[in-house]
Amino acid sequence: MESVVAMGVWLYDGTVPTTTRVVMLDYDFWYAIGEADGNLQPGEVPDLNEDGDGCLYYVQHLPGWPACDRSFWPATEGFHTLAEAIDAAEVTVTGPISWQ
Repeated sequence: MESVVAMGVWLYDGTVPTTTRVVMLDYDFWYAIGEADGNLQPGEVPDLNEDGDGCLYYVQHLPGWPACDRSFWPATEGFHTLAEAIDAAEVTVTGPISWQ
């Protein structure tokens, strides 16, 4: 299951409002891709957080999701906490993010 847990706007090139989302998944997205492609290393396991909820947080910058037919695709690795994902989002873009 995917759930938007934080959303903010920053100005691309200082002028174009651009949405950034932090999405919580109850699975390891990149592990699932490796598993589907048959590219896992021997003994590799999903890297879910240890808070008991077994999820990961991903940053997504692509416009249109979830309003379009395109499936979710993260722009980052999975983070164990929302705070880590927000920090990563803020250093990825070229301006401050105004979180809503």
